[in-house]
Amino acid sequence: MLKTDVFTPSRFTGEGSITLRGAKIPYHTVSEDNVFYDDEGKPIASIFSYSYFRSDVEDLKSRPVIFAFNGGPGTSSMMVHVGFLGTKRVKYGEADDDGLPLPPYESCDNEQCLLDIADLVLIDPVGTGFGRLLDESKKDLFYGIEPDAESILTFIQAWLARYNRWQSPKYLVGESYGCTRASTVAGMGSLSGSDRAYSVTFDGLIMIGNTVSVGNFFADKKPVYPAVLAFPTLAAVHWYHNHPSEQTVEEFVAEAKQFADTEYLLALYQGNALQGEAREHIIERVIYYTGVSREYLEKRALVVEDVEFRAEVARNKGRSVARLDGRITRPQYAPLLDEQQLGIRDDAAEGKYNAFFQAVLCGELFPLLGIKWDRNFVNSHSLWASWNNDIKGRNTSQSLSAAMRRTPTMRTFFINGWYDICTQIGILYYTLDHSDLPMERVFVKGYEAGHMAYLGEKNIQAVTDDMYTFIQGGNPTK
Repeated sequence: MLKTDVFTPSRFTGEGSITLRGAKIPYHTVSEDNVFYDDEGKPIASIFSYSYFRSDVEDLKSRPVIFAFNGGPGTSSMMVHVGFLGTKRVKYGEADDDGLPLPPYESCDNEQCLLDIADLVLIDPVGTGFGRLLDESKKDLFYGIEPDAESILTFIQAWLARYNRWQSPKYLVGESYGCTRASTVAGMGSLSGSDRAYSVTFDGLIMIGNTVSVGNFFADKKPVYPAVLAFPTLAAVHWYHNHPSEQTVEEFVAEAKQFADTEYLLALYQGNALQGEAREHIIERVIYYTGVSREYLEKRALVVEDVEFRAEVARNKGRSVARLDGRITRPQYAPLLDEQQLGIRDDAAEGKYNAFFQAVLCGELFPLLGIKWDRNFVNSHSLWASWNNDIKGRNTSQSLSAAMRRTPTMRTFFINGWYDICTQIGILYYTLDHSDLPMERVFVKGYEAGHMAYLGEKNIQAVTDDMYTFIQGGNPTK
């Protein structure tokens, strides 16, 4: 990774106020390097954190702390920071306005911020954002499911000690791979890491765009037809673009899932043995629920593949939908290329928002936090390509289940966008049905959104209202 600076541990402070839910909230911030050292005292890596503290709180023991991060692996906290958690955020327009937002980018005070009820800690893991890997020979200590989780736990321990917050309620908020990270952190915190105990428990986890898995790792194949797991999401995206029914998206998806779990699953199992009227019935139902063409189904033996689906569902408009957010489209390329061939960086949703978010973060928020230096901010570093996915003990769903059973008051809230083709809600349903989680303490809710469920003025309000209820101890699904 190219560097434009020499690493020097730094710390910045700021202060401000914001009106949240009718009350003026004074706060102060600390943004700082959290350095890891080798046995000789040489710095080898740094996690960078942005901490928001409400300034007029006397009883810190009962004051919750939210630790939040994005995913990747290799992604900074930028999206959750200026997307919905920080005191300043992007100002959202229409999800798919047929064009990229261009400078000047609009921002606004984040009236949905949760700082009135909890202090906030945004985390740039090693190698992301302002976080740095200083010794390449030590990358194996940080770049993998378990090493990454242990570095985050070590940071959290140090932060709790530094700010005397060990007795505060603690929450993890993870997005995308951040869900894998959060479940692994929770499991290690309540049980043990590779060679030590951490003894950090969490009151709750909030998972946005689930990657918790019953497989060996987050991208592991599921022991069931992928087309069946994807079906609820494909139905939702079809509903959004083509309106095949007067039902709500929740009603249409529920009906589609019931079909996929029963008739469609059996049809795929039967394969060529399915003939005549029975086969015609399946074809008609799949077309109705997903919007793909008869020609497509005939060529694919009734299997709807989610990459090809993105060019199928809006083909009549000459558009292809985004993997991260099926509401967002771009013109179809000719010949029939797709994001899979060109790489995920060509995803229409990522192309739409990355520059927007980074401009607001670096140009608006960092000055408010007192961050003034020349260090290059790395929004995303493609660590996933060489990430160590080995897990010595439990898989991520087992890790979460063990943590929740070891801590009988721990709760988990899964947030998923109906139009998220990247981390499909059908996979979440399957995971919950096969993970042995204590479901009386698990909450699941779908939103009219994509992978980043908070995108859009309506969505950010809905998501943060539900998070507010969850952190206050209520049921966010009611």
